[in-house]
Amino acid sequence: MVRINKYLADSGVTSRRKAEELILQGRVSVNNQLIIDLSFKVNPDKDEVQIDGERVRVKKNIYILLNKPKGVVSTTSDEKNRKTVIDLINTREKIYPVGRLDYNTTGVLLLTNDGDFSNLLTHPKNKVPKIYELKLDRPLEDEDKKKLLAGIYIDRKRGRFEKISFVNHRERKIVQVECVEGRNRFVKIMFEALNYNVKNLNRSSFANVKANIPVGHYRELKKEEVQKLLKKYS
Repeated sequence: MVRINKYLADSGVTSRRKAEELILQGRVSVNNQLIIDLSFKVNPDKDEVQIDGERVRVKKNIYILLNKPKGVVSTTSDEKNRKTVIDLINTREKIYPVGRLDYNTTGVLLLTNDGDFSNLLTHPKNKVPKIYELKLDRPLEDEDKKKLLAGIYIDRKRGRFEKISFVNHRERKIVQVECVEGRNRFVKIMFEALNYNVKNLNRSSFANVKANIPVGHYRELKKEEVQKLLKKYS
């Protein structure tokens, strides 16, 4: 059960303060019964709430995992008319990416219409872990690996990787890194600072959510997955 003013605010039609004004003005009804009690509670799954006779529908929060392919921009629209991640998802709801991946970077990208959820996962203080798999133009040297773990300065701000490992120790061009940074192009810029060129980049995990679906496909996050993320970063 939810207080009527919160229900109206969550619906997105008005603020909680304005909702209280509407209730006191006698403009709100529940199941065709006029409500003027601010403490009145409704059942979102059963009750029909109306403002001035118009039914109020609470916005359904959507949480989507996309395994982003190359050649797609991580925005809701593009001035160059390139395909966006929104074009890959069949939904009538207005959603947007949680953070971004570069045009030719693949992997885990979350999309939602829940602003609080997005803010939790992108706020620097929460240090949300991201794991990337990449291919370099030349083998990563031990000395440079140490520098990347210790930290180097990018635009006068220190950046570092939390972990660096090799998928195959005989192939030091194929590297896996973990970081908590959210700066644009962070992984590529870190390697470019030491004269490496990142040939391919894939984000295999974001906030411990893995790309367990084919590239270009998507699925809704399960309720327990969302709750786990909210609990961890709230």
